[in-house]
Amino acid sequence: MKQQPKILVVDDESSIRQTLSSILEDEGFDVFGASDGAQALALMAKELPDAVLLDIWMPGQDGLEVLREAKKRHPGLQFIVMSGHGTIETAVKATKLGAFDFIEKPLSIEKVVIVVNNLLNVSRLQADNAQLLNRVKKDITLIGDSEPMQALRAMIAKVAPTNSWVLINGENGTGKELVAQNIHFQSVRAARAFVEVNCAAIPEDLIESELFGHEKGAFTGATQQKKGRFDLAHGGTMFLDEIGDMSLKTQAKILRILQEQRFERVGGTTTIVTDVRVVAATNKNLEIEIKTGRFREDLYYRLNVIPFKIPALRERTSDIPHLAQKFLESFARESGSRKKTFSLAALNKLSTREWPGNVRELRNFVERVFILTPGDFIDVGDFKQVGLNFTEAIENFENDKQINTLREARAEFEKDFILKKLEENQGNISKTAEVIGLERSHLHRKIKSYGIEV
Repeated sequence: MKQQPKILVVDDESSIRQTLSSILEDEGFDVFGASDGAQALALMAKELPDAVLLDIWMPGQDGLEVLREAKKRHPGLQFIVMSGHGTIETAVKATKLGAFDFIEKPLSIEKVVIVVNNLLNVSRLQADNAQLLNRVKKDITLIGDSEPMQALRAMIAKVAPTNSWVLINGENGTGKELVAQNIHFQSVRAARAFVEVNCAAIPEDLIESELFGHEKGAFTGATQQKKGRFDLAHGGTMFLDEIGDMSLKTQAKILRILQEQRFERVGGTTTIVTDVRVVAATNKNLEIEIKTGRFREDLYYRLNVIPFKIPALRERTSDIPHLAQKFLESFARESGSRKKTFSLAALNKLSTREWPGNVRELRNFVERVFILTPGDFIDVGDFKQVGLNFTEAIENFENDKQINTLREARAEFEKDFILKKLEENQGNISKTAEVIGLERSHLHRKIKSYGIEV
């Protein structure tokens, strides 16, 4: 259901408020009124209208004072100023204070409707342009020509134009957010908002306020009304990242909103209708989480309309050279530095590693190489400067008669590398994980699997 634009009419004459309200409601707007400046400012904070029709000459605070104060509190709010004593000077003052347009009384109803529609169209275009600009700024290209990546791009091309909900599963660092962005920007919602919510990063006691917004006074510190992520995502896409880390209590509330597409702000009683496409992502096996009682089965089936499985980097090693070189080019462009190039031998060596942290780990490694290598040509020997001494490791493996397979060689090298980095960081797992570009939980599992004592 499409959400109706909210219009606030501010005028001390009740007949004008009633006339404008009737006309604008007939045009499909949700209209409410205020008889003075104080009431108008209070309603702006409570209702967050899309546009305000504001009379200049009112008892108490006049329209220009209200406009000045409102622009401080709500910089993005748009105003159409009305006056029965219209002068060029008043119009100029209103424009300088940020008014969209100026209308003289007696009002032409036809002109009011035209100006209101023009204002809302401009606001929509500005929002659309901002979204498109964000898309241009972000490089959301899915790099790689391996079979898994070709299949993934084909799947996105099929699913993106629909409004179907999507559940993305993949290890940390595989690019789940990138896939979600591609789904959004290849859809009919591309010009509207792509709103991300990291369910693991927001404290449980704040996640309801973040998702649904809150009313002024809803809790300590809620000094004014705040729109939630579902408000901001209206007409666009909501990306629920790490959905498996959401508490059962919040899962229940999310499920109700997803089913009904309507919600109430924290501390509020007004029902708000929203139109969002939901794309969720997790690195967990939600079917196992359901069996252990940590995830709601009904929410899983609501989200899992179209399942996506993102391949780990070890499942598409042929993409590693292309990824590594693209990262080099990106770092050079961002820093304004000269371009650097990997040797063929260096790219081949990078392809022999499993990269447990996936694309994120590879990107972090390439960034360190880019920064620490003085020359423009990066060879295998340069890897030693960032802690990955492929050459010596391989020579040692070749001399060790007990290592017979590539998998064993990788595991032995990885164990030695982790030991070395832990020693350099005095056994601090969090710091070591940050240095080598690996998630702390993933590093902890590695330490445990290799029997390393910390």
